[in-house]
Amino acid sequence: MNADEKILGIAADHAGYELKETVKKELTDMGYTFKDFGTFSAESMDYPDVAHPLAAAVAAGELKRGIAICGSGNGISMVLNKHADVRAALCWNEEIASLARQHNDANICSLPARFIPESLALSIVKIFLETDFEGGRHQRRVNKVNCQ
Repeated sequence: MNADEKILGIAADHAGYELKETVKKELTDMGYTFKDFGTFSAESMDYPDVAHPLAAAVAAGELKRGIAICGSGNGISMVLNKHADVRAALCWNEEIASLARQHNDANICSLPARFIPESLALSIVKIFLETDFEGGRHQRRVNKVNCQ
């Protein structure tokens, strides 16, 4: 893994704030650094305010990968996927995280903070970060994701 892949974008709304901080601590211990797009407290806020800047940074190539967290994982994923070249995958178990990378070349892992335990979230993120894209027939499909 090169140095650029050890820098991650991360964003969460109020429902995902605590999990975001836990993920950051765990991955910092593994040598990752973060560009944190917020939120910075559990005070109610709107997830698009943090999702759009994260997605823009990934779409521009400033960051290779990101982690996004909201209550269900759905809202933040919807916003992220409005950006060309962003492939945010809602991951609720380890197999989905692995397949999101292997088959879809997902570049943002979205987590449903209210629906999975912290230990599972950490395992999902680790798998997401350690799994490579298979390419091959999957590349053809990924090439068709962006709207023209």
